[in-house]
Amino acid sequence: MKTHSQPVTSVPRRRHFLARGAALAMGGLLGAHGRSILAAQLGRDMPFENGHRELVAFPQKRPLILLTNRPPQLETPFEIFNEGPITPNDAFFVRYHWSGIPTSIDAATYRLKIDGHVGRPLDLSLGELRKMGKTVEVVAVNQCSGNSRGFFSPRANGGQLGNGAMGNARWTGIPLRTVLEKAGVKSGAVAVSFDGLDRPPLEGGPDFMKALTLDHAMDGEVMLAWQMNGKELPFLNGYPLRLVVPGYYGTYWVKHLSHIEVLDKPFDGFWVKSAYRIPKNDCACVEPGTTPSETVPIGRFNVRSFITSHGHNHTLRADAKTTIKGIAFDGGSGIAEVSLSDDGGKTWHPTTLGKDLGKYSFREWRIDYRPSRKGNLELCVRARSRAGEIQPMTPRWNPAGYMRNVVEVTQVVVI
Repeated sequence: MKTHSQPVTSVPRRRHFLARGAALAMGGLLGAHGRSILAAQLGRDMPFENGHRELVAFPQKRPLILLTNRPPQLETPFEIFNEGPITPNDAFFVRYHWSGIPTSIDAATYRLKIDGHVGRPLDLSLGELRKMGKTVEVVAVNQCSGNSRGFFSPRANGGQLGNGAMGNARWTGIPLRTVLEKAGVKSGAVAVSFDGLDRPPLEGGPDFMKALTLDHAMDGEVMLAWQMNGKELPFLNGYPLRLVVPGYYGTYWVKHLSHIEVLDKPFDGFWVKSAYRIPKNDCACVEPGTTPSETVPIGRFNVRSFITSHGHNHTLRADAKTTIKGIAFDGGSGIAEVSLSDDGGKTWHPTTLGKDLGKYSFREWRIDYRPSRKGNLELCVRARSRAGEIQPMTPRWNPAGYMRNVVEVTQVVVI
């Protein structure tokens, strides 16, 4: 994580979800006809059952793959990841749990409240937060727990996502530890909970709140971020402030952060106690179609890698070298190596890793490849983390469809 001094910058008095000049109301955006607003009427066929999707441009976003519009769930088209290791703000995926998202936030009146088991409860404006200490930067992947769920077999419950519910950005803000120290955490504190401005649409629905252990919250890496790739957070990615939890799945990255509470007992809210849980074993998996006997909250990413330069059924020439490239990442140890195979994993060829932007970032890789024969070939890519974790050759299944990280296979045609 990079630390640096940064002047306090001004923010608009009010940020509307609808872009300036747009004449559409929120009800029209997220109602029955929401798919038509600002839409490029294009489609995308995902490579799994019932995989047809529309491409829709919400405010501040280019056309993205639409899963649902109420609440907004938008997936990044996979070809974006071939453009570089940093995912553009307007292409970054969007995930909400409830449709009661804020429609307008006034930066001048916005406050972040910190209370609970502390000696000095705080009520901070954005300006006060930015002046509290040196700003920090980290390049980190945010990945939905259910990224790639659509590929699970048998089918897993939940949104049927392809591989695009992830993105890598440079986040700017202040360490959460700085704020907690200012509030004066009392002896006996064990956890910290986080709440945002989004709400359930009906009374009785569990408010989306998450929590970290106190040790994790105080590790100096968890961040309160107000910028993404050098610009204010897009509204749908958490404006004006979000929690950044490097190396951990996006369920912990609370958007529109408004309340931090220090707790003297473990957090027992629905979204930790009952939801976002995985089998309690080394692989976070069970036999397909079965139920785990015991579960734990989801935590860090496992290791993953992808080919980004070539899609399924792309054509290669047998008489020419082709540069194949892609990305890899893990939960924070960093990528040690990425290898390519065209014989089902019998033989692996080392690739060249690109610039290291930090242990939480996408790491680019590339290889000059000459096909071994003509016809249909399956290219496999596999990463190993610095901690020694290697992607499995066969999928690991769990009922919620979380943490998929099987070795990816891309079929190409060699002529």
